[in-house]
Amino acid sequence: MDLEKTKRDYLIIVSGLPRSGTSMMMKAIHSGGIEPIIDNIRKADEDNPKGYYEFEPVKKTKEDASWVTDASGKVVKMVYRLLYDLPSDHEYRVVFMGRDLKEILDSQSKMLERSGKTGGGIPDEQMKALFEAELSKCKKWLAEQPNFKVLYIDHRDMINDGAAQATKINDFLDGGLDTEAMASVVDPALYRNRNQ
Repeated sequence: MDLEKTKRDYLIIVSGLPRSGTSMMMKAIHSGGIEPIIDNIRKADEDNPKGYYEFEPVKKTKEDASWVTDASGKVVKMVYRLLYDLPSDHEYRVVFMGRDLKEILDSQSKMLERSGKTGGGIPDEQMKALFEAELSKCKKWLAEQPNFKVLYIDHRDMINDGAAQATKINDFLDGGLDTEAMASVVDPALYRNRNQ
């Protein structure tokens, strides 16, 4: 199917916890042919050598959601906590990234170390329980929203079989994407914090 003929009258959102593979997914969907909403304020670094794909106004959606108006057919990255702030008069398709929570905490901790910051002093087990509770609440809420459709993609599945995940995403987004280009984005060398 020709990408030009695929009309997407919804905003595509890549969401999940920080360090769950959301930047990789943004790059994959962009490579597949969908325009990303980004501002390039946050530059690529050692933690995300291929870029962060971020858009600062998403953080202020609760106060000003005007950016959503012209966003249909494009893809934006939002941490899961911000999904609640989206206006209810729009349609959304969310590609929600899941990842082993120990890997996420290890990755976040190394990122903080590199930037010379320290975490909030909360033990990993406590953070893990907090994340689990918040994610569970968010998934339940998403399931109850008539204007949201969600596809859950596991980080490790994306690394191990990008082609199969790209096909799933293409189906979810009404086809027309370049799934080969999407799968080629996956770089196993960047999967550095593995929970064996």
